[in-house]
Amino acid sequence: MSAMHEDGLDLNLLTVFDALLRERNVTKAAQALGMTQSATSHALNRLRAFYDDPLFVKVAARMEPTLKAEALRTAVVEVMSLVRQQILAGARFEPKQARRTFTLCMTDMGELVFLPPLLERFKHDAPGCSLRTMQVPTEQIEGLLASGEADLAVGSIRSAPEGLYQQRLFLHSFVTIASTRNRELGTKLTRAQFESMRHIVVTLTGRTAESYDKVLEEQGIQRKVALLTPHFLAVPLLMDRQPDLLATVPRQLADTFHQLGAVRIFDPPVAIPDFQLNQHWHPRFHHDPAIVWLREAMKRTFENYPHVVTRDMPA
Repeated sequence: MSAMHEDGLDLNLLTVFDALLRERNVTKAAQALGMTQSATSHALNRLRAFYDDPLFVKVAARMEPTLKAEALRTAVVEVMSLVRQQILAGARFEPKQARRTFTLCMTDMGELVFLPPLLERFKHDAPGCSLRTMQVPTEQIEGLLASGEADLAVGSIRSAPEGLYQQRLFLHSFVTIASTRNRELGTKLTRAQFESMRHIVVTLTGRTAESYDKVLEEQGIQRKVALLTPHFLAVPLLMDRQPDLLATVPRQLADTFHQLGAVRIFDPPVAIPDFQLNQHWHPRFHHDPAIVWLREAMKRTFENYPHVVTRDMPA
């Protein structure tokens, strides 16, 4: 048995293992843990010697887990979750001194609209911390949150898994936008124009069975769908090339496009109910001091966000 095997496995090594599972990068794992890169690499070498396996191998720009590491993933995550919830629950997260990367699941709309005020808060409250975003299918979110690869999921996830915690951040409304190059529309969008013009529909599922589609259907309104896309940011660029297109999007996004001089904003010809934007997290990390701080930072940021309604947000 080697000396490394005799030394055994300590909590510090499991902490590095857990960070590498989340970050898939030695440098980012080191930053998340507040360690030097050399110390993190040394810990990885100890882990490799202990398990007699590479554990993480470089694939392109990422460190991907080996089959052995994947087999250990659940146990490592559960051990670290237990430590955070039962042992470190009373510990304080000091954002001013912390060095950590937080990962958020959100759409490109979320990146454009919500990241600026959140980054501003981080700059003042947690200058040593950084943010990373990822856009993934809804069905993958629970697994990412459970494994710790993502810390929060933010959005209008209408089919979120029941096992996740959920907190409402605010309600947002929908408006219809058109290109500033469109010369056919006046100051008001009529139902006839709404039905006769072609539409871009943004959907992460690839289907039009969203809640506001059901509202339109109940009103007997039919849209001519020209394009289904998962990318909100493609909308104004496509409209600039095809000025006869319309799109119905959250007002916060429409306001951002309008400020850039890209679109005109109209009320839809039928009232569309407000939609709830939530933050979701996994029970394993409910008491993690860092994630508790992140949730509170999100809540405080969006309580004062313009053009939104906040109601009855649970603690």
